[in-house]
Amino acid sequence: MNKLLPTSTAGSLPKPSWLAQPEKLWSPWKLEGEELIEGKHDALRVTLAEQCLAGIDIVSDGEQTRQHFVTTFIEHLSGVDFEKRETVRIRDRYDASVPSVVGAVAREKPVFVEDAKFLRSQTTRPIKWALPGPMTMIDTLHDAHYKSREKLAWEFATILNQEAKELEAAGVDIIQFDEPAFNVFFDEVNDWGIATLERALEGLNCQTAVHICYGYGIKANTDWKATLGHEWRQYEKIFPKLRESAVDMISLECQNSHVPMDLIELIRGKKVMVGAIDVASNTVETPEQVADTLRKALQFVDADKLHPCTNCGMAPLSRSVARGKLQALGAGAEIVRRELSGN
Repeated sequence: MNKLLPTSTAGSLPKPSWLAQPEKLWSPWKLEGEELIEGKHDALRVTLAEQCLAGIDIVSDGEQTRQHFVTTFIEHLSGVDFEKRETVRIRDRYDASVPSVVGAVAREKPVFVEDAKFLRSQTTRPIKWALPGPMTMIDTLHDAHYKSREKLAWEFATILNQEAKELEAAGVDIIQFDEPAFNVFFDEVNDWGIATLERALEGLNCQTAVHICYGYGIKANTDWKATLGHEWRQYEKIFPKLRESAVDMISLECQNSHVPMDLIELIRGKKVMVGAIDVASNTVETPEQVADTLRKALQFVDADKLHPCTNCGMAPLSRSVARGKLQALGAGAEIVRRELSGN
């Protein structure tokens, strides 16, 4: 991707109402069997077309084939019992009923590879595929087997690496690992979280990214953000070590957040996915607001390393709001592109 300021999304996009209930996380499917497979493919085609129309350069599946960015991957692994549920605290923020690890975890077959092949067959644009990161996976489970967050994270890292290599072979250009847990468990991130992430991307030749945000625009997350004060400096604790890591690209949440832009300086040399779209608001940004965020970021990241992006996934938003935000992202990036090229 040689285009200056290539745009992409951080992850999920809203599902059509005929596939799942809109504006809801973990929404059950409305179709079954062959109809569900066809419905997922249709939804992926629609979301791909909307990204292209909005001027999104690096496209994704919008997670149309998944109910949730973490649990859908875990569902396909052995060693996890979805019937044996326990209530755990997710990212020290809210309680959720989650499945239990009851034995050795393993990936017996590919999880997203066929979906990635389908996406690859539908477009010539660069494609990005998101996987849950090891630390965020362990934070979404009750571990009744390993009794060690670190040991389970290393096991998941090995499994993720298997999946990532097959996604690369299927034609994926960028593999992104979602690690919102990196913004919470700072000591563990530096002790072993980044190391397990590096294990997950070991041996990959495609571009790799880690997405670190403050979460979906759901009440538990927005309530937490309200307690963080006028400056959000969480990235400061993990960026120095991430700068030294093997990951190519790092995302951060910038639009309507209280993240000081100068923290980007801590990852100088990496490609930076700058979140220029707020996913916790139904207000659609103007292209000029997006452009202004990107201009501020350019004080701390070279233009050839800036990737305009969304703060996080947009699954909880309405399709019309998400569509407007995608269009603003594409148009805002184009404004700054023209400024940089002198046109």
